[in-house]
Amino acid sequence: MTESEQLKTITRRHFFKQAGFGIGAMALASLMNDNLFAASAGRSDDPFAPRPPHFPAKAKRVIYLFMAGAPSQLDLFDHKPKLAELNGEKIPESFIKGERFAFIKGAPRLLGSPYTFKPRGQSGIELSDLLPHLTEVADELAVIRSLHTTQFNHAPAQIFMNSGHQIVGRPSMGAWLTYGLGSESRDLPGFVVLLSGVSNPDGGKSCWGSGFLPTYYQGVEFRRQGEPVLSVSNPAGVDAGARRDSLDALKDLNQYHLDDVRDPEIATRIAAYEMAFRMQSSVPELTDISKEPAAIHALYGTEPGKASFANNCLLARRLIERGVRFVQLYHRGWDHHGTGQGDDLLTSLPRLCRETDRAAAALITDLKQRGLLEDTLIVWGGEFGRTPMNEERAGSKFLGRDHHPRAFSAWLAGAGVKRGATVGQTDEFGYNIVEDPVDVHDLHATVLHLMGIDHTKLTYSFQGREFRLTDVSGNVVSKALA
Repeated sequence: MTESEQLKTITRRHFFKQAGFGIGAMALASLMNDNLFAASAGRSDDPFAPRPPHFPAKAKRVIYLFMAGAPSQLDLFDHKPKLAELNGEKIPESFIKGERFAFIKGAPRLLGSPYTFKPRGQSGIELSDLLPHLTEVADELAVIRSLHTTQFNHAPAQIFMNSGHQIVGRPSMGAWLTYGLGSESRDLPGFVVLLSGVSNPDGGKSCWGSGFLPTYYQGVEFRRQGEPVLSVSNPAGVDAGARRDSLDALKDLNQYHLDDVRDPEIATRIAAYEMAFRMQSSVPELTDISKEPAAIHALYGTEPGKASFANNCLLARRLIERGVRFVQLYHRGWDHHGTGQGDDLLTSLPRLCRETDRAAAALITDLKQRGLLEDTLIVWGGEFGRTPMNEERAGSKFLGRDHHPRAFSAWLAGAGVKRGATVGQTDEFGYNIVEDPVDVHDLHATVLHLMGIDHTKLTYSFQGREFRLTDVSGNVVSKALA
């Protein structure tokens, strides 16, 4: 080391410059995390305990039915007689000039829905005959026909719909809610994820991740086969007493390390071990749906022991009964491009509806008869919509629709939702929104509002900025609220 370098290392200016990465950073971390560390040591402000909302909430919990792959709103919720009338004609160039599609090439032709729509219930909401069970509870729904997004590929669109940003790294909505409100269950996570369908969503585990929030707020995935949660059972030769003793020893070691380095992820580790121990007794009973009455199995169409969306809907009800704050069901398979029989509108779409329609409607009915619908919010939807044109990729003769971010549909039911309502309207082709546009941040703001949270006040400081689920926008969709 040269003489000038030696002098540099002992100057006051250099000391404070380096302190930004050392003592100063440690002091800042200490100030920011005092409550977290106090909670981890059991002193105060338990981060898992229920916390009061910003204002009286309509909903205490959320069940989000996420249809990964993007259901066709034009064949389910958004009836377009003009589209059927002009079926097979080329769409006017004014609609698609300068437009970018995922797969459509050239001058696409309009594709009217092959399915019948009728007014349903006393409210007269028009729904497709592909949804015979949902039509029976149409008066419980608020259908939003004017959703739009900035993303038109599955992975970024799913991440955007779940976290408010298209790039991985932000907390999911379930993580934000459990961070803001805590959990009502000591024996189960505050945020649980259930999967069904052909495979996992394109966005992967980032769809239910905690981002820059402490990781104990991320969604806990219950597996479809085998043990719902890995290692929920003790290995051979280890009883509950031995497991408790080993966890106590681990907790003491982790707490010693936490007090020494003050890393919040160590607090997460302590909490995760304790939750895992409690789940060893709560999860087996919870996931055994075979003891439900025969009438309930008939209502949902459930088959105990068989992985399905129906089983997950029933399990979602059992989870919220036990205090879980946010339950999210993913059912993948809705990507109907029409490249073959496996992804067309005439074979595959009806199959997906049969897999999900009965159970989704049963969930509404079951919650209502148990008095749970009045404080439970149900959300149903995908990541974007489908085009009003036939994709005809590579000259395919099967009917299908490309990705369409400009307009799509979703529905809400339950706590604080205006029953039998429709929000928004698209043009005669279902291409553009012409009334009451609702973007992703608006939907998130509405869910948070029903949970008693002002979306502008639920923030977390990270890298020098206050972040929130709705980023720098978002308005509550008042027309969907009672």
